[in-house]
Amino acid sequence: MHRLPAEFIDLSYAGSLATVLPAVAQSLGVSASPGAELGIDPLFELPPAQRAVVVLVDGLGAEQLRRRSGHAPFLRSLESPAPALTCGFPATTATSLSSLGTGLPPGAHGVVGWQALMPEHDRLLNHLSWDDGPHPETWQPHPTVFQLLEAADVRVTRIGPGYFDGSGMTRAAQRGGGFAAAQELPARVDAAIAALSAAPRSFVYLYWGEVDKIGHTFGPGSWQWGEEVERTDAALADLATRLPPGTSLTVTADHGMVDAPESLRRDLAWEEDLARGIRHLGGDPRVPQPHCDPGAVPDVLAAWTELLGDSALVVSREEAVDHGWFGPVEDRVEPRIGDLVVAMRGHATVLDSRAQRPEFLALQGHHGSLTRDEMAIPLLHLPAIT
Repeated sequence: MHRLPAEFIDLSYAGSLATVLPAVAQSLGVSASPGAELGIDPLFELPPAQRAVVVLVDGLGAEQLRRRSGHAPFLRSLESPAPALTCGFPATTATSLSSLGTGLPPGAHGVVGWQALMPEHDRLLNHLSWDDGPHPETWQPHPTVFQLLEAADVRVTRIGPGYFDGSGMTRAAQRGGGFAAAQELPARVDAAIAALSAAPRSFVYLYWGEVDKIGHTFGPGSWQWGEEVERTDAALADLATRLPPGTSLTVTADHGMVDAPESLRRDLAWEEDLARGIRHLGGDPRVPQPHCDPGAVPDVLAAWTELLGDSALVVSREEAVDHGWFGPVEDRVEPRIGDLVVAMRGHATVLDSRAQRPEFLALQGHHGSLTRDEMAIPLLHLPAIT
């Protein structure tokens, strides 16, 4: 088994995003820990509350927030009950939102990357768009923590952009409770206050994606990223001042990000040796998951190991599973994972430009791999005040 490079996190799902909603549920007096049978129980406790709101700021990595904390005075003031939290693997939105919603690792919920193989159709599924995708409740059959809270008579409201409501991704990973559509963050804050005030025992989940969008477009080190964090911080400070009595606030994220310049990009469209033997390229640019032609896995493994050199750790599916990168892996999930799993180092990426839109190819920031910049996420908490 390969030794992990020093910059990679040796992750444990007991200290991951999958434990956040179970811990919040416990603070509301509800036992809702789907990962308990897998040994994935929260390593932290939150104080009791009558109501709770969880805000997920897409792309707000712990390392980026630490470096740019001057842009976030409110978030900087909050306590961190689990300072070493990681998002899980791959460090990408579709996987992380599924881990958050189900309380399970990717090997159980089955959303093993931005794009994953549908073995029965021999083609890739883009989990975010869900175009021509399978039945979401079949693809991800486990109950969500939202559903478990609702079954315990907690009023559950999920808040985000309108197109999330009823989407394949939402139905698979975050079904349960009601949905309130709001576009801008101040409107989502208003919707959260209204939902919390509507019932004495309530839970609100609020999603905000602009930090991630700015990071992808301009890079997480850009001044634009800092400005968006300032706007987000101010809106969350407003949310905190308006919380009904007995309400806790928890802020977390789904991944961090690295600057990924085009000069460090490897592209199957231009490298015949890298493309040879590849049937489908799943995963993400920072953690590509090649699915190989029949019988080609050993040759592709050797070729990618040589061609990528020190810019990546290239392992077989079996080794990735043995490393525990996906947590315990169910039989139905294993074929969705690439024949190879490639964890990129530094700032390098691998993609196939023939399969991507020009807007995607222009992105400056990416995420997915095992580096601390991509894996470490904040968990910030404001206890309820009665």
